[in-house]
Amino acid sequence: MSEFWCSDFSLPHGHPALPGHFPGQPRIPGVLLLEQAALALRAWRGVAMAGVIEAKFLAALQPGLMATIELHADGARVRFAIRQGTVLIARGLLDPGA
Repeated sequence: MSEFWCSDFSLPHGHPALPGHFPGQPRIPGVLLLEQAALALRAWRGVAMAGVIEAKFLAALQPGLMATIELHADGARVRFAIRQGTVLIARGLLDPGA
């Protein structure tokens, strides 16, 4: 199995989580970024995420913009990074479970 996985994603302006998240200046909530990490983990390894060990949100991601999620094996855990171009949006460590 590969030690690295990468994929692009975008969340639409009409996402139901956005109207209450900074009205007038929508930002993708951190929980939706973590959901993208969980979806990427399932696509890469075929497992559900058991938990988030750590997560740091460093910049805002606006809806409709393309972002990239990278997953790296780190022993039994998986590191993730979400970027929009060269800007690091979020990073952290996931527990992929069994």
